[in-house]
Amino acid sequence: MTTSTHLIHSRRFLPLFVTQLLNAFNDNLFKNAVVLFVVYSLYNSEAEEAKFTAIASALFILPFFILSALSGQLADMRDKAKIIRIIKACEIAIMAIGALGLVMAWKGIAVTEFAIPLMLAGVFLMGVHSTFFGPIKYAILPQHLHPDEVLAGTGLVEAGTYIAVLGGTILAGWIPVQWAAVGVIATAVVGYLTSRAVPPAPPAEKGEPLDYHLLRASFQLVNKTAHESRIFLAIMAISFFWTIGAVLFIQFPPLAKNVLGASKEVASLFLVIFSVGIAIGSVSVNALLKGRVSARYSPASVIAMGLFIVALYLVCKAWATSPEGGLMSVPMFIGQPLAPYLLGSLLGIAVAGGMFVVPLYAFLTTISDKSETARTIAANNIVNSGAMVVGSGLAVALSAIHVAIVDQLLLSAGMCIVSAWLGWMLYKAECKAVAEGRH
Repeated sequence: MTTSTHLIHSRRFLPLFVTQLLNAFNDNLFKNAVVLFVVYSLYNSEAEEAKFTAIASALFILPFFILSALSGQLADMRDKAKIIRIIKACEIAIMAIGALGLVMAWKGIAVTEFAIPLMLAGVFLMGVHSTFFGPIKYAILPQHLHPDEVLAGTGLVEAGTYIAVLGGTILAGWIPVQWAAVGVIATAVVGYLTSRAVPPAPPAEKGEPLDYHLLRASFQLVNKTAHESRIFLAIMAISFFWTIGAVLFIQFPPLAKNVLGASKEVASLFLVIFSVGIAIGSVSVNALLKGRVSARYSPASVIAMGLFIVALYLVCKAWATSPEGGLMSVPMFIGQPLAPYLLGSLLGIAVAGGMFVVPLYAFLTTISDKSETARTIAANNIVNSGAMVVGSGLAVALSAIHVAIVDQLLLSAGMCIVSAWLGWMLYKAECKAVAEGRH
């Protein structure tokens, strides 16, 4: 914790930390403001609402598939701090487009013809923005931090990201849409100003020509990671984690409404607990490892995560809906006899998940060659995005064949076993590398 406190006060870390925190906050403030306003104020059809949400999600993820290879090359071959400032300047323009769509929809001006397309354009462009920013926020850490600070820095970035996601998501549901439009532009401006204080981070090697053949570059990038077993296993373990996460996040709202008989505010409470739990796990694993980058605790962490998911399943199966009928408010929900066990299970899932995934991200930034760190993160983003789509599709398919939402929790628990195996294989590869005197 001393290392974490020291980093927060360091110019080597603080400007980057604040910039990425504002980035995650703005992403979620804008995306959720768009989705909530369209679903609750513009559409009255469940089919149309589901279609819009699916389109918005797909538009945000799409750039990670097609542009991650290019973003990784760019970050490794150019000054990362300079790229950050360019990206954050573009965010101001992107948010201006999205905010215009929000205001037009709020005023009822050309809603179908212009407002909704402008909002979706903003969502897509923020996906592009995050695709280029994502590899840099991890790859820059080994350049600015000492080796014994990288794990703590990665944990702080991960914890800050989840807290920012939480803040943006909650605020989007509470403030009027016109204030959200003002907020996203203001946050983008502040993010650009903080980015100007990020210290220079020149490339480790002389810049090379960029490969603009996106499909070829993506395939080569992912294929290249398979030749280093530790990097490949870390990426696969992280991808399985995000597959589990995607399935869980899809299950939470219908679980709250249809199984627990709870309101959307209770579903938001689940998100609060989940985000705080991952933040706790992200920071606390550094204390266990004492700053050393290692997958030592990853298998046990994800097994614990699976056990907490099973506990959540058992609580949900034993849950008795409120006799009064209707959806329970937060106070009513908390007053239920099984509520502490359910919320405790959620917190345990999140803390264990944070402890599992943070050392794996630190692996990617410390094991890979410093001239290729951002490309390694980009390859990870490509595989993660594919895994999240597969996880989402699997959840949708299970619902289509009428598998109860509560029973789908067992799918997530089962996938934790695969993640634990990958984590164990990674730890064995780590021990072998140490025995052979490799980094």
